[in-house]
Amino acid sequence: MFSNWPKFKKYRLLILLLVLAVITRFSKLNWGNNLTFHPDENNMASAVSALSWTDLNPNFFAYGQFPLYLAFITIQFLKLFNFNLVIDNFLLSVLILRFWSALFSFFSVILVYLIGIQFLNRLQTFLFTIFFTFLPGLIQLSHFGTTESLLICCFLAQIYLAQIYLKNQNTKTIFLSAIISGLAISSKITALFFILPILISILIKTTSIKKLPKYIFHLTFFLFLTSLIFLTTSPFNLLNFPDFISSIQYETSVATGKLPVFYTSQFIGTTPFLFQIKSIFPYISGIPLFIFSIFGLVFFFKKYPKFKITQKQQLAVILIPSLIYLIYSSQLYVKWTRFMSPIFFLIPLFATYFISQIKNQKIQIILSTISLLPGLLFFTMYLRPDIRLSASAWVNQNLPANSVIFSEAGNVINFPYKNQNFQITNFDFYNLDTDPDLISQLPLLISNSDYIIVPSRRIFKNQNNSRFPYSQKYYQSLFSGQLGFQPLKIFTPSSDFLLNGENAEETWTVFDHPTIRIYQNINHFSSDQIQNILLPPDDKT
Repeated sequence: MFSNWPKFKKYRLLILLLVLAVITRFSKLNWGNNLTFHPDENNMASAVSALSWTDLNPNFFAYGQFPLYLAFITIQFLKLFNFNLVIDNFLLSVLILRFWSALFSFFSVILVYLIGIQFLNRLQTFLFTIFFTFLPGLIQLSHFGTTESLLICCFLAQIYLAQIYLKNQNTKTIFLSAIISGLAISSKITALFFILPILISILIKTTSIKKLPKYIFHLTFFLFLTSLIFLTTSPFNLLNFPDFISSIQYETSVATGKLPVFYTSQFIGTTPFLFQIKSIFPYISGIPLFIFSIFGLVFFFKKYPKFKITQKQQLAVILIPSLIYLIYSSQLYVKWTRFMSPIFFLIPLFATYFISQIKNQKIQIILSTISLLPGLLFFTMYLRPDIRLSASAWVNQNLPANSVIFSEAGNVINFPYKNQNFQITNFDFYNLDTDPDLISQLPLLISNSDYIIVPSRRIFKNQNNSRFPYSQKYYQSLFSGQLGFQPLKIFTPSSDFLLNGENAEETWTVFDHPTIRIYQNINHFSSDQIQNILLPPDDKT
């Protein structure tokens, strides 16, 4: 499939890859200094910290019970062996969830290597794996105590086992695949898509009537064991069935846009596929690797007819499930970055194919190095203090005591202030345009404020259209200086290579590297003056 490269000693590359995977996944898992800014991580940690051996009902069904039980059992194991646990149960749950996320991300690197050696030569496998290792999106997800790293690992494991099944068709492979499928579905119900690789491999090998009973047995055994593992590792989906169904209905309504909620307003009017190409893939991979993957995709399909039948089978269990998952996830109303994470690996795969077509080794090395720069830069973010803590320290040192500060509500944790003497108002902009009381309060609050802090792009980037006339007018007036406030300090992360992270899907930046803007009241307009400024054009007489 690919051109030949020089051979390396058997294990040298693998050891290097594992060291890099450990460094990029496990460094600074306590980022944020015990402040949890990710809502899903916060919800999962709350569920874990509330569990006990006498009550294993998490009362939380946005995700399955397996990752919650995994974290809970880990904590109990640490306590059993008298580890000195000096932090409270919630923060310990956060750290344990992040540990498992990093570990599953580490396992994913190994799986990518194993998948690569099925149809790539040694150096091509190395290139594919190192691109995967330094993918900014995967480095980020490994530092969140959520289910994404686990799900990515499960999908890759399914692909690898499907590749193995194409070669041996034994029951052991089906057994392992069923266990992983059950655990994946027990983590998140949409992992039902992850059964596709093994199903496709069974279908590919079902070529004769004589062997049909064997494959029917494998399929039946796989579906039965998957269901059994799912039910035993996520038992309260049945034991508390009404709450489980209620949660599924809620999440489905949000995902399809039938139930509008404040945290999905960024997806109003977005176009499936185009949104992912514009606002997700370039950021999670870095612009060089994304561009190279597009070229690689074109070259790949151009040469696909020339591939051997075994290569086509290997690729079928990779590409068909990935394409089905892409089509399903892309057309949803909500298009969060994490929804695309199981197929992030396709970008380094096709980029590897493109670079391997280049005959000049020096150019190959240059392009490979450029492709790694975004991931290297992004990784350094976790080696520095959290940007919100840096901004908080600056505010504490530079703003006068008793300053009146106006900011935004709606985040898991509001902007962290160290100076307790500040008078702080976190205003509900999410409901501003539908609540007359909030509309009437806003001018006076602005007029009385010495400073305004915009903690992220979350509101002004999302509520910037005619559906949000008052929000839109407020931010336009603030940024243009019409409100009498001038920029005092802007904290901008340097972790997005050649890209402005604020143009990405919001969850790419708001949880770990937002841009923070601080404005100072220069003109001190009266509330009547500000009210007149904030009136949308249609309301002015």
